[in-house]
Formats: sequence, structure tokens, C-alpha cells
Amino acid sequence: MSKLQGVSDTLFIPLVARIFVSKKFPEYFFDEKALSLEKYIPDDTIQKKSSEYSLMASVARYYNLDLMVRAFIKRNGKSNIVYLGAGFETAYYRLNEQIATFYEIDLPDVIAARRMILEEQANELLIAGNMFDMEWTKQIDKSISTLLVVSGVFQYFRENKVIQFVNDVKKTFSNVELIFDATNGTGIKYANKYVKKTGNTDAFMYFYVDDSMEFSKKIETKLIEERVFFTDARKMLAKKLGLYTRIAMKIVDDKKRAILLHLRIN
Repeated sequence: MSKLQGVSDTLFIPLVARIFVSKKFPEYFFDEKALSLEKYIPDDTIQKKSSEYSLMASVARYYNLDLMVRAFIKRNGKSNIVYLGAGFETAYYRLNEQIATFYEIDLPDVIAARRMILEEQANELLIAGNMFDMEWTKQIDKSISTLLVVSGVFQYFRENKVIQFVNDVKKTFSNVELIFDATNGTGIKYANKYVKKTGNTDAFMYFYVDDSMEFSKKIETKLIEERVFFTDARKMLAKKLGLYTRIAMKIVDDKKRAILLHLRIN
């Protein structure tokens, strides 16, 4: 099967980025499983319409999330790692952490597509459902530490929807942390321009965070970490990247236009 018909193009954007960087900058990020999925990408439209910077921005998110998830597992041992809005995320294969149980949750059509190209592993469970209705939580072992990873999802919803999600998590879990990516108000404008350029005119973004501490207090959580995207990429790749990419990375980090927030919820 060369194509996955009926699957939203937004699912392919991060996969295309992981493939691009794995080929061009494997010393920074290498995703063998993503490379094996290249044949399923419908065409080269996304890569042609994406700048080096936008592809690096997508992958820098995964690079840092991997580090944060590894640290969580090292700290907690046997635990749950839950990817919400998982899409074609391949972190399970990159991390290769057998002590944790991995869960990938997404809408039924996405999980069906995922099952076609990625087999469920021994310590992995795919769950079809809406992350906001909390039905998926019934399949999670709540007696152990849980890390929720929400990557490239919250932006597509209004703030009240995100806050309601956090409140529902508080009611459901007793030992849980959350990591998610966010842009600030300026960054969301640039992100919408990029998504529109790739042809997804209906996938606009709304949610943003201008002040991590203020947002954490607003939803009554503890801010464990705020992390910018490009610290390591700028050091490791230096002049291998194009001039525009390097300038954009510095601006985005300095102005915190793209960040990862790590919160302790309960």
C-alpha cells in the first residue's frame, strides 16, 4: 500500500519532518522507524512547501520530548507513557524503554491507519477514542506514575477546552504529569501561516501560552520545567544549517515563541 487514503495531511507533517532530519542530520536526530514509513506518504507536497526551519522545528520538539520522557522513566521506573493525539508518532521505537508501558491514543480512523503500518508491541497499547472524553483512561493502570505527552494537539483547540482537559485529568489520576508544546501569541500566527502553506486551510490553531508560570498557576498545577526548542540543535549543527534557519532558531528561542511545558498535575 503506497498511500493511506482518507488520512488528514496534518498527520504526515511531523512524519515528513522526522524523515528529512534523519536523512540530513542523523547526528542530531535519527528515527529508523520513521524512515521505514516513507513509502506511505502520499506525495512530496509537504516537503516541497516546508522550509528547513519548519522541518527542524517539528523535529526539535520530538528531540526534546524524547529527553524528557527518558528522564521521567529513569526517575519513576515502571510507569505509563501516554501519547495523546499520537498520529504516526514513533517514539516507542526511538526510546526502546521496556520498563514502561506505552499508550497511543487517537481518533478511530487514525488508530486504524496506524494499525495498518505499525504493529502493536508487547508493552504498547493503541486506543481509539477522543482524548477529551476521558474514556481512554479506563485502560490505564492508575496505580503507577503516568506521564501524558500531548504534542502538536492543544494548539488546535480553544484555551477553555485545554483547561477542561487538565481538570478532568485531575479528577481521574492521582500521580500524573503532563508535557505539551505551545507557542506564544506571535508564534501561533507564524504556525498558522505554515499550516496554510502546506495546504491544510482548515487546520488553524488557537491555543497559545505567553507566560508558562502564569498559565500553570491559572490551572493550579506545578511548573516543573519550561524548555525552548533549539538549545542542542544550535550547538550540534552550528553552520550545517542554513543562515535563515539559524537566525530563526535564535529568535524563536530568545523570544520563547515555541516551548515545551512540563507540569505536575497531581
